Amino acid sequence: MTGAARRLGDAGVESPRVDAELLLAHVLGVPRARLLTLDAVADDDAARFEGLVEQRADRVPLQHLTGRAPFRHLELAVGPGVFVPRPETEQLAGWALDRLAGTEGAIVVDLGSGSGALALSIAHEHPGTRVTAVERDPGAIAWTRHNAMARVGAGDTPVGVVQGDMTDPSLLAELDGRVTVVVSNPPYVPDDAVLPREVADHDPPSALWGGPDGLDVVRGMLAVAARLLHPGGWLGIEHADQQGTALPAVVRAHGGFTDVEDHPDLAGRPRFTTARRR
Repeated sequence: MTGAARRLGDAGVESPRVDAELLLAHVLGVPRARLLTLDAVADDDAARFEGLVEQRADRVPLQHLTGRAPFRHLELAVGPGVFVPRPETEQLAGWALDRLAGTEGAIVVDLGSGSGALALSIAHEHPGTRVTAVERDPGAIAWTRHNAMARVGAGDTPVGVVQGDMTDPSLLAELDGRVTVVVSNPPYVPDDAVLPREVADHDPPSALWGGPDGLDVVRGMLAVAARLLHPGGWLGIEHADQQGTALPAVVRAHGGFTDVEDHPDLAGRPRFTTARRR
C-alpha cells in the first residue's frame, strides 16, 4: 500500500493514500475500513490492483476505475462519456431540497444532468417531487438513464429523462410556468482554462467548456429557466470559483429574477448562485 501511495503521489495525484486504499478495496470488494484488518492479498488481486494504480498514476479518474461515484446518499455509475459528479455539487442539491421542504407535488428540472446526480438525489430525498433530468449529449444521457433505472429498482420515485439542449427555447414547453425549482451544473469552464488531466482528458468537452468567460451556456439557459419557473420559483446554478461575481451579475442582467445570491462551498470558495423568479 505504501508503494502504491508513493507511486500515485509521484504522479501528482492529490490524495494518493486515499486513492490507493479505495482502489484496493474495489479490487477486493470490501469497504475501505476492512483494509485495516487485511492480512494478505492474493496474487491475482495484487496484479489487478497494480494495474489500476498504474492507470490512476496516468491520471485516469478514480471513479472511472471503480465505476462508481458517491453523491450525498447515493452511489452512481459513471465512466467514459459522462461528467464525474463532484462533492461540491452536493451543496446545490441540499439547497434545492431546502426549498422543497414541506411541499408535495412540486416540479423540479435539472438542466444538464449528466450522471443524474442532482435529479436523482432530489427524487431520493424528497420522493413527493416530480423531477425531470435534461441531458443533451448522447453518451452522457446513457449514464443518466442507467442511473435513473437503477434508482427506480432501489425503490425511488422515477425521474423523467429527456434528451435536449438546456438553451433550446422550446425545451419542456409543457412545463412552462409550472416548475418550482430549476437546478443546473452547466458547462462553465472558460475556453482558456488549464484543467487537471483527469478533467481535460476524461470529462466530456460538452460538460466543460462555456465560452470565453465560461458563461455562454448559462446566458442561453436563463431564458429557458425563466420560462419554466412559476413566479416565486427558484433557480440554482453551479459555477467556477472565479465566477462568484460574474454569474450573479449575468442573472441580475436578465431581469427576470430577484433575490440573487451567491453561496460558498465548504472550503469557502464561491460555488453556486441562486435566484427567485419575479
